[in-house]
Amino acid sequence: MTKDLYFAAGCFWGAQRFFSLVKGVTFTEVGFANGFTENPTYKEVYTDQTGYAETVHLRYDTAVIGEEKLTDLFLKAIDPLSLNKQGEDEGTRYRTGVYFVSEEQVPPIKAALDRCAAALGQPLAVELLPLRNFYKAEEYHQEYLEKNPTGYCHLSPAIFKIAQDS
Repeated sequence: MTKDLYFAAGCFWGAQRFFSLVKGVTFTEVGFANGFTENPTYKEVYTDQTGYAETVHLRYDTAVIGEEKLTDLFLKAIDPLSLNKQGEDEGTRYRTGVYFVSEEQVPPIKAALDRCAAALGQPLAVELLPLRNFYKAEEYHQEYLEKNPTGYCHLSPAIFKIAQDS
């Protein structure tokens, strides 16, 4: 069985590349989640006036991987204490979050988030919210790092190895 989950991890280019390498993830696309305008463009989202977060929509095979493991991996790819900033990218569009589509997804996601917060000894700057809306980003953003191997990415190459080895 497959399920969908949405991760906001800062710039969505690297986040899509990261999740596409995870065993059990069968589909990824980048877009904008949980804002308050319809059909936003990247240019509009970039203003931080739309309420959207750059987000990776992923589909995963539940026989191979679950929400808790996906969230654990996500937490390795981000700075979970940084509010509205990942790497050099700043603004509310770069906030971190996990957006679920079913209440049954919440307990394993929350378990991973709580474990990370306990290990760090402080609350995380990671939203855990239901997905309200998602709009796919323009085509040139899809699989950006595949199309542009030397393109900008705030994630280190080591993090991609973690995804591959998961």
